[in-house]
Amino acid sequence: MKRKFDSSRDLLQATVSFDTVNSHISGRADAELELSIFLESYARNLGFTTQRLPVTADGFNLLISQQVSDQAPWLLFESHLDTVSVAGMTIDPFAGEIRQERLYGRGACDTKASGTAMLQALKRYSLAPDPANNVAILYTLDEEVSKTGITTFVENELPSLGWTPSGVIVGEPTQSRLVVAHNGAVRWRIRTQGIAAHSSLPSRGRSAISMMAQVVQAVETNYIPNLGATCPLTGKAQCSINLIQGGSQINIIPESCEIQIDRRVVPGEDQEQVLSAVEPVLDRLRSADPEMIVEQVTPDVSCAPLSPDQDPRFVAFIQQSLNRLGLPHQPVGAGYGTDASSFNGTGIPVVVLGPGDVAQAHTHDEWIDLQQLAQGEEVYFNLMSSTGLTT
Repeated sequence: MKRKFDSSRDLLQATVSFDTVNSHISGRADAELELSIFLESYARNLGFTTQRLPVTADGFNLLISQQVSDQAPWLLFESHLDTVSVAGMTIDPFAGEIRQERLYGRGACDTKASGTAMLQALKRYSLAPDPANNVAILYTLDEEVSKTGITTFVENELPSLGWTPSGVIVGEPTQSRLVVAHNGAVRWRIRTQGIAAHSSLPSRGRSAISMMAQVVQAVETNYIPNLGATCPLTGKAQCSINLIQGGSQINIIPESCEIQIDRRVVPGEDQEQVLSAVEPVLDRLRSADPEMIVEQVTPDVSCAPLSPDQDPRFVAFIQQSLNRLGLPHQPVGAGYGTDASSFNGTGIPVVVLGPGDVAQAHTHDEWIDLQQLAQGEEVYFNLMSSTGLTT
């Protein structure tokens, strides 16, 4: 791939053109593969070192690096390649159309803009006369659903890299604000089991939907209102029942019903304790009706929050760089989750920082302001070039 991309805008248009809808959503096991190969080729043509870090039989994390010396500290940037679904979009999701200084497309904001700005910043940094830091960019798979890519990297690849990052910068649309804490998420299912019968003889059956109605009322009355955990930076713990499915046919008493619940966990909470806190609510229903069959299912998603207790030296390093650019540098929090919390327990400080506004992510006409994109590249370049990063 010999094409040169003179700006982040040009490269972003190219990356948006790849359909990388998450494999769990699209059913395509190799959802990110073509984009990974494209970025690998582009990076190699720029003279960077590339490594394929296997994740699945059909995909790999891509590590791009520029080592300037054995003594320099390492700065690791991370961006995910997958996107959410394109269903219901009101624009061509892969055209990368530009209108009124906005670039439209699925992933334009979340997070192909960050990934593009990082690589274009590294391209500029490689030409700097006195480079201060070794720099690596990690492109990961499957952030939007299971976080398989970043989990595999942290557990399998990070310990054997031969170097340890002095800090990690996860690219997400923060409007170039410094995010040092965010909430986690637990998503799980509750199922009720009834007895099927012909609808002309309902007394011979037991409706799983009717049982689930009691479950929903109990959870919304006796569990959700009692969530009291808060974090000054990320807000209050939240919970909502967002999906329900039950029954198989209009003339059959429903034998099964299932709800899916989304619980946002704030820093300081243990996501592993979420289901156990709901169980007493269900136990009271079982006690009132011993024939009720209701069970919780192991979570589909369980992501830890990111604690604000980051190494103050790394936070100060980021703040100084933002301050030099005249940008806000006060640490903030986010209510959503990111790959950053996967570094919990590694001892490596991590922050979230990137171009774009999360309000545009996942929308029917997803877009990024091109000034934000250019600013993101400048922020990343400044960080790569800054001295004072401790090893």
